[in-house]
Amino acid sequence: MTFFTIVVRGLLRRPVRTGLTLVGISIGIAAVVALVGISRGFEQSWAAGMKARGTDIVVSNMGSALAPKPFDASVRDRIASLPRVAATCAIFVDLTSIEDSSMMVVSAREWGGFSWKSLKLISGRMPHDAKEPAVVLGQTAAEVLKKKIGDPIQIEAKELFVVGIVNGGALVENGSVILSLPLFQEITGNEGKINIIDLRADPGMSEDDLKNLCAQINTLVPEARAMIAGEHVGNSQAYRFISAMSWGTSLLAVIVGVLGVMNTMLMTVFERKQEISILLAIGWKRARVIRMVLWESALLGLLGGIGGVMIGAVGVKVLETLPAIHGLLEPDLSTGLMLVSIVIAVAVGVISGIYPAWRSSRLTPSLAMQG
Repeated sequence: MTFFTIVVRGLLRRPVRTGLTLVGISIGIAAVVALVGISRGFEQSWAAGMKARGTDIVVSNMGSALAPKPFDASVRDRIASLPRVAATCAIFVDLTSIEDSSMMVVSAREWGGFSWKSLKLISGRMPHDAKEPAVVLGQTAAEVLKKKIGDPIQIEAKELFVVGIVNGGALVENGSVILSLPLFQEITGNEGKINIIDLRADPGMSEDDLKNLCAQINTLVPEARAMIAGEHVGNSQAYRFISAMSWGTSLLAVIVGVLGVMNTMLMTVFERKQEISILLAIGWKRARVIRMVLWESALLGLLGGIGGVMIGAVGVKVLETLPAIHGLLEPDLSTGLMLVSIVIAVAVGVISGIYPAWRSSRLTPSLAMQG
């Protein structure tokens, strides 16, 4: 009988208890995969959207909300006059309910700005001018809202019409309702207000050059903050809070898994006192007994981690289809996150087995004589 056979046999002695322990670990790891994957996916989706628009720097006032706070549109003119600024586009982005959809991205863009040019028409046309009561829908938004060319769409108290379906080249763009900035400002009563400025820098600028330009903008316009595109969402208070909550909730689930594995291993050691004592009596070193228990708990963690990754991935894919978040983000289910989750599960198993392993090493060979 090999060492590994003894390890496996120890777990199979009580298959129901082992199975329930694996379920506990799997749920904890599934929480890590789902919550962290969703929060990372949110950041990556917005970064991809800005890349699709060709944005180098984003100027916004990201507070504790998911959408930036409004500021005066005159900020755009001050920024546009800076050297090495190739183009700017004023935007008002909001996350709001539209008809049957509880949350939809509304992207109101400066008429004629470069962010319109990244949109590729699939069907229909673009609005004729900034005042036409019309919107274009990203293809995912059209699917979620069940809209086609010519259909009416209600935004606030204003009825507009869908004139085009577009492909924006990124998930967030395709999940957006897009209209002209002046029209949206009028509808919402935010005349003269914007909450994002997309900026294109001169070609060939390095990352250090872009950071220096951000510093110039921050000095010029203290009411907003400039950051390299792709970084501003990750540095917002709202995203940091969501990320912290995701890891915090995952940690609680992992702690429950630790307690479950520790309880299982303690019961295993208690029930196998005579067997372990016999192993000591026939020459096993105490260190080898410790390794046996740790291997058993690590194997529990590994199997639970694999199961948790599978459950988490399936759960995230199901959540992704829900109307509430469909089109808003693409969860991060990268290989890196999967491997980190499995490593966490194995670590949970090893940590949980330390005390039971120590207890097993304190047994004496004389217990082998007890019936």
